[in-house]
Amino acid sequence: MHQALLIPDIFLEIFAHVNQVLNPSSTGEKALARKSIAALATTCKKFHEPAMDLLWSKVDQLEPLLGCVTRLHPLIYHGGSRWDSTWSKGVEPLSAHEVRQFLRHSARVQSLNVQSDHFFHLLSVVPIEKCVFLRLRSLTWRLSTAKYLDLFLSCTLRRCSLFTINQNLKNIVTRCAALEDLSIKKLNFDASTADELSLLSDSVRLCKQLVNLSCPPLDWVAWEHLSNLPNLVRVGVRDVQICSAPAWPSERNVANPTQFLNITALSLQVNNAGYIITVLQHSKFPSLMELKIETDLLSSEEAEQLFCALSNCKACQTLQQLEITVISGSRHQGSSLTAIPHLLCFAQLQTLRLVCCFSYIYLDNDLLLEAMSNWPHLRTLEIEGSCLHPSTVTFCGLFTALRLCPHLHTLRVLIDPVNIEIGPSKIQHTSLRTVDFDTLSPIVNTADVARIIFNVLPCVDQVNQFTMHTEGWDEVNRHLKSLKAAVLH
Repeated sequence: MHQALLIPDIFLEIFAHVNQVLNPSSTGEKALARKSIAALATTCKKFHEPAMDLLWSKVDQLEPLLGCVTRLHPLIYHGGSRWDSTWSKGVEPLSAHEVRQFLRHSARVQSLNVQSDHFFHLLSVVPIEKCVFLRLRSLTWRLSTAKYLDLFLSCTLRRCSLFTINQNLKNIVTRCAALEDLSIKKLNFDASTADELSLLSDSVRLCKQLVNLSCPPLDWVAWEHLSNLPNLVRVGVRDVQICSAPAWPSERNVANPTQFLNITALSLQVNNAGYIITVLQHSKFPSLMELKIETDLLSSEEAEQLFCALSNCKACQTLQQLEITVISGSRHQGSSLTAIPHLLCFAQLQTLRLVCCFSYIYLDNDLLLEAMSNWPHLRTLEIEGSCLHPSTVTFCGLFTALRLCPHLHTLRVLIDPVNIEIGPSKIQHTSLRTVDFDTLSPIVNTADVARIIFNVLPCVDQVNQFTMHTEGWDEVNRHLKSLKAAVLH
């Protein structure tokens, strides 16, 4: 053996290179990497332990560990095929000796995904309160039951993803005091109950080291606790079926909001727009760089409150990515939203996606010009609202505004296809590549529209359309293709 391979840092680097998977979705590539690591484990004694640690560090399901039990191996890997959910039916629980076989490599596992509980009866001899995965750092628990969960609650656990809220949640965050990443999603689309949300909020208040948190809505006391966590940078709240928000004290003083100094990414995906408005009104995010909002049933009054609260959340000099989706009910169909003036304060904005499925988002040439002048770093602008109102943005107004955003590469707006005069000497915009247009009225002269796009937007190969007048835009794209082909010849 070469002397260099006696240095642990060198052969560990070699192992990491062998185990590298460039395409995580490729099962063939992952299988090849595992076979290569397994081959290294049998090369020599020096390689065996580090290679086995790497081979067992990530386990997608428990079956490979159960496959170490001599009696179970032919049941799990029968005919060389992958196991199914019926292999453990009628199988006797493990004996004490077989448990030792099952646990042979459990101490090596650092990442584990538990997707099924059909084989848990085999582990009945294992003391239920004992953790057997001593080095586990990441656990994904896709079950609605918490039975046998204690077997996996290692003091080294840093990341935990759950698909249920139950009484065991407090036990998890208490035993895993070093938890940094906590994600809680419901397996079904039922609304979280008041008891579940109360238990969730109480459990989150026990977490001291969180860096990332994704969960259903919290009460105000839990929100205040989050503001005191120095390492917390990402928060996501999601419960699309919730009908009423957790209790927030009505006497809260909006003039003295809570400061979240370190949060850089915030996602609020809650059906109840009132909950989102309350969060923004009572909170300040001076370090926020990414904000995603998704809600439903937004009235005109709620829309005004939402956008006012957003403009006052102290993120004007930091926010770079803003996505707002409003899936309004039919009772608001055709209403107009004056959202954009509230967003002009975000001077560092690079991405803006504003989608209001049943409402018209007001935008004209002057407002577009003002917006572009306030967002010089913009790269993506997507504004999609109801097409029940004609657009007042013309090609002339659009191309005038584009000069102020030289880095823009993706654009989606409603445009006026009738007024196609663009004036003399329009400067080419060479960074714009993806364009989505829609119109309320048909395109009168598709050849002229194609020629305008060809002359001013030389990097745009075709125009995508939302939903309306697709035939007209298809004809524009045919003309555009011909113009580009003529240049090549």
